[in-house]
Amino acid sequence: MVTTTASYEDKRKQRLEENKKRMEQLNLHKLAQALKPSPRKTHHSSPAKKVKARSTDFGVSSVRRSSRTADKPPPNYKEYAMEPMSEGRRIYKYKRRDILNRVYASDKDRVYAIERAEELEQQLGSAFPAFIKPMLQSHVTGGFWLSFPIPFCKVHLPDEDEMVTLVDEDGDEWKAKYLARKNGLSGGWRGFSIDHELVDGDALVFQLIEPTTFKVYIIRVNSTEEEDEE
Repeated sequence: MVTTTASYEDKRKQRLEENKKRMEQLNLHKLAQALKPSPRKTHHSSPAKKVKARSTDFGVSSVRRSSRTADKPPPNYKEYAMEPMSEGRRIYKYKRRDILNRVYASDKDRVYAIERAEELEQQLGSAFPAFIKPMLQSHVTGGFWLSFPIPFCKVHLPDEDEMVTLVDEDGDEWKAKYLARKNGLSGGWRGFSIDHELVDGDALVFQLIEPTTFKVYIIRVNSTEEEDEE
């Protein structure tokens, strides 16, 4: 038992000597010394520097101005209310409609409005091309996208995007963006729809009186024949 313990101690000392020689060959002991953190130097507290207070007086006389504008009065950035551009157009009052509280026209009222629009289209004659467009919720709320009949677009409307004019029965005009690839109106149609308080079930007659100008007649879904004639 004593012999075995002595043999183990000899082997352990031999391995330690071998490891020490390897560390010396690789300079690991110097590297370990270099990695040890150096003791921090104690700094004597220095007196606090006095900070000079900056002046907060920004009077008019202290403002630096360019020599080119020195003889001119200072600019005035006060905002003024602008007059609304209402000349030449009737202003329609409307309330913002809640999409969650949409009112849908009945099938009976919808068909009746379309029949009256067809009668009006016949009265207009065939001198100018026209078509009837019944209003849906997507036309008068939410996205405000109005598609046109594709056959009508291919025959009578431009092949590229262009601004068109919508003229109501009072002669007032609205500009709208016609998208040729989508065959319908996008920008500008929302304003026309809101200003005329269009609702689901109304029937509109679009009459092309010029290459990019429509005369628009509105048949209200809840109006009578006497009101339409007026």
